[in-house]
Amino acid sequence: QLQFVESGGGLVQPGGSLRLSCAASGFTLGYYALGWFRQAPGKEREGVSCISTSGGSTNYADSVKGRFTISRDNAKNTVYLQMNSLRPEDTAVYYCAAVVGIQPRCRAIPSAYWGQGTQVTVSS
Repeated sequence: QLQFVESGGGLVQPGGSLRLSCAASGFTLGYYALGWFRQAPGKEREGVSCISTSGGSTNYADSVKGRFTISRDNAKNTVYLQMNSLRPEDTAVYYCAAVVGIQPRCRAIPSAYWGQGTQVTVSS
């Protein structure tokens, strides 16, 4: 399985920022297009953003456009999600996974292992 370790979540006030990191262990991250997904209590998992293998193509959910930025550093075997202007509705567990498609939406590989993710809580 392609497993990742997500980190960087935490408790932040509305309007604040966080940077999430997703590190690959035991395989070369640069071989894969990657995506960030999130799931809030009582809601289905949704794609947040994804990025092609080289970083040349990206996609964002409408709800995060202009606020979140996905990037990757293949030399560090890591993908990032910079989250600015956070809102309470961004509260969720955030996961990363390999994706098989970027457009028209981020599509996780069928065998994606979701693991523990990292909790983001936006509250005053």
